[in-house]
This record gives sequence, C-alpha cells and structure tokens, in this order.
Amino acid sequence: MVLDQIQLADGISRVEIAQYTGLTPQTVSGIVRRLLNEGIVREDGASRVAGGGKPRTTLRINGEAGCAVGLHFDPVELTCAVVDLLGRPLVVKKRSSLAGTDPSHVVKAMADVVDEALDEAGVPRGRVLGLGLAAPGPIDQELGMIVAPPQLAHWSRVPLQRMLSDATGLPVTLDNDATAAAVGERWSGVGRGVANFAYFFFGTGIGGGLILNHQVYRGGSLNAGEFGHSSVLPDGPECYCGNRGCLELLVNPSAIVAEVHQRLAAGPRGGGMLANAFARDPGSVDHPAVRLAAGAGDPVAAEVVDRAAEHVASVAVSIANFIDVDLIVLGGHGIQHVEERYVRTVASALAARPLSRHIRVVDVVPSALGTDAAVVGGAALVLHATYSPQLSELLAH
Repeated sequence: MVLDQIQLADGISRVEIAQYTGLTPQTVSGIVRRLLNEGIVREDGASRVAGGGKPRTTLRINGEAGCAVGLHFDPVELTCAVVDLLGRPLVVKKRSSLAGTDPSHVVKAMADVVDEALDEAGVPRGRVLGLGLAAPGPIDQELGMIVAPPQLAHWSRVPLQRMLSDATGLPVTLDNDATAAAVGERWSGVGRGVANFAYFFFGTGIGGGLILNHQVYRGGSLNAGEFGHSSVLPDGPECYCGNRGCLELLVNPSAIVAEVHQRLAAGPRGGGMLANAFARDPGSVDHPAVRLAAGAGDPVAAEVVDRAAEHVASVAVSIANFIDVDLIVLGGHGIQHVEERYVRTVASALAARPLSRHIRVVDVVPSALGTDAAVVGGAALVLHATYSPQLSELLAH
C-alpha cells in the first residue's frame, strides 16, 4: 500500500502516506526504510509545508531499481518492450506476427525478440522482475492458456504461459491485451490515480479493460471487458460469437476498409486522396491509409471513421450507465491518427445520453501510451502484480 501511494503520487512525504493509507507514522517510516534499503524508493529533496514547519522529505520510485519485459501478441504484429519501474519504455521492438503458424514457432519468435530487446537495453536477466504477455482472449488464467481466439486458427487451449516461460527462463504473467493496456494506463498513463475507468483497446479486434475502485476487474471467468461483443445493431450481421451486430464486427480494421472500398467503388464523391489512390490501386487503400486519410480530412474516410466512432459511443454510453466509471480511455494502434475523431464523438455522446450526466459528465481521453499501450501494459502486469496492493489478498490476510 505504501509503495502504491509513492508510485501514484510521483512525489509524496511520509506524513502524507500515513494520512492517505490510515497507517501510523511509525509503521510508514519502518516500511519506507525497508524500501529505501532495497533501492526501490529514493529520497528526492524536501518539500515546503504550508504555514511553515519542518520541510518534509519527498519520496519517489527509483525507476532504475529493476525492470519488466512486456510482450504483445497481436495476430498481425509481435511487439516487445523493456520497461523500468516507472513504466518508461527503454527499448521497443516490433516484427510481423507468425500467428498463422504452429504455436511452438511463435513462441520461438517471442523468445528471440525478448533476447534482442534485453540485449539492446543492456539489461541483465537478474534485474528483470518478469515477463508480461498481452494476448488475444479468451484466456484461461488459472491454466495459463489462450483458448481458441477467433482470429487465431487452430490455437485451441495453447499453454502459452508455460511455453514462453520455458523458452525465456523468465516468470510469465499472461492476460488479455485490453486488460493489459488498462493496467499500463493505470501504472504510467492517464489512468494514474483514477479509481474507476474503462479502457477501449483498438487492435485487430476491439477489447476492453476495467479498473474499478483502483483494482483490475476481471470477472468470474477472468475475461471481463469484452466491449467488442456488445450488440449495437440488433438486426446487423451475425458475429462469430453468436451475437448479431457486434461492435467489433462493425468497426474492426477489415470492416472499415471494406466499407471504404464499397463507397469508393460506387463512384467519386468530391475527389479526395483515397479516391485517387483507389483508382490507381485499390489494394493501397488499407487500414493505415484510411486512418491517415481520415486524419487529414478525406471525406469518405472521415465519414466511415466517424460512423465507427458513433458505434463505439453507443457502447461507451452503456458502460457509463452500467458501471458509472469516471473516465473512458481510447487507445491501441487501431485508432492511430484518428484518436481525436473518436474522442470527440464519444465525448459528445457521454455529455448528452447517460442518466448520470446531470451529476457529472464522464471524461474521455486518448491513451497516453498510444500504439504501445498493450506492450507497455504487458510489462505493467508484472509491475502491478509485484508492487500494487491486491484487494483479495489484503482481505485474505
């Protein structure tokens, strides 16, 4: 609890820690002494006290005391990051994913990129607290397995946690990529100090993470936050999950590109950069091209992206009504260059539609971690598990 207060505050005194935690000053001093001796916390000058009095020594996390490795396994990209105790990436490595191949080959590629990242960062294995793997769900947390993710053919109950630990020699923490991104945002992004927030993760699919009362909320099967499988069009196309008109089915990269192609094929509408590119080579109009065009104001791209953002806004309103969060964060590589279009549309809906809007309006912000949200979140899984108080454990004791 003491370390969590120091990490969240980024500059706090022993007296303030005692006030915020309810622990006695003597207890706090004893714990801080241990943290200083272990090198996890450092003293950083003194702060003035209002009304005079003895200045108080400021405590901060020592970011160089250790690090964690984050690994994001996306069906189209594999990303690895070495992160210090403050959640700052020291090295980020990316390579094309091998999702269509045998799991053992993918694990070998994961181990290789981890070795490359640690070598480039100059970090010895002894300083690595562990490896956090952010992967597509659903996930069997107890057995460390990913269980038949819809975009990973033939990956049925793969014991990825054990396989990766054997390949790297590091303890591995496994979680859903969207939950990992939320943990990363809580550790070193815009979610720091926010008691209740929801995270929309835009990748190859659409996922979600929840922080409630400062704790990661995972639900009964530990797979909570499947925002992408909220039905926004009850009479819409059937989703692979069995539902109809799911958010993910309507706003995933393939769906957005298909909609743009359909509109461009129907004929020019005032020109625009995409119309010209489509006329030359339809294959060049992929999801990154659509996002760049929408960010630059291309009429077709902007219209399709704004329509996708309206679907996201509908689910965000439901989350605000159901869970009453204080903040909604939008992040992931799937909205790169169009973050503000999504934020603007979702914020407009949250200002007008939730029942609690007359009490307070839910804030909406883009992720501070951007396209690295899931990989930094993977490393943050390790930091969070090591250094943040877990409510269930506190109650058990």
